[in-house]
Amino acid sequence: MARSRKRETNMTIQAKLEWKEKMQFVGQAGDSPSVFIDTNDGKTGPTPMEMVLMGVAGCTAIDVIHIMKRRRAEVTGFQVNVTGERAEDHPKRYTRILIEYVLEGKGITSKDVERAIKLSTTKYCSATASMNAQVETSYRIADKDG
Repeated sequence: MARSRKRETNMTIQAKLEWKEKMQFVGQAGDSPSVFIDTNDGKTGPTPMEMVLMGVAGCTAIDVIHIMKRRRAEVTGFQVNVTGERAEDHPKRYTRILIEYVLEGKGITSKDVERAIKLSTTKYCSATASMNAQVETSYRIADKDG
């Protein structure tokens, strides 16, 4: 039973947001560094919906890199590009999210990349699993010799 409680504690995340001025806020989750959140007008930080996209990108990026390392792939460069399409009416949620993975390295196989992306988007990435949107993925591999 103590083990169960510990697991629940580890799965709980607390975040706070403090208003600074205009529409600028400073947010912090757990012991992480603070980040500015703003509107498109203020431009001192990403908007909340931009943060959502970055969260999706970060979550799946961590998964894919972890899986590729386990496959002993020589990834020397990696980028995730995310595009979100939003509904026109409020609450203007994301309806479609396009995720493009760009990998650079030597001997990276399509099979390994496809497996890593599939595991991330269907099993591991809690950010994509939390979205009420259609998620589509694509990838590119740049083979680097030497």
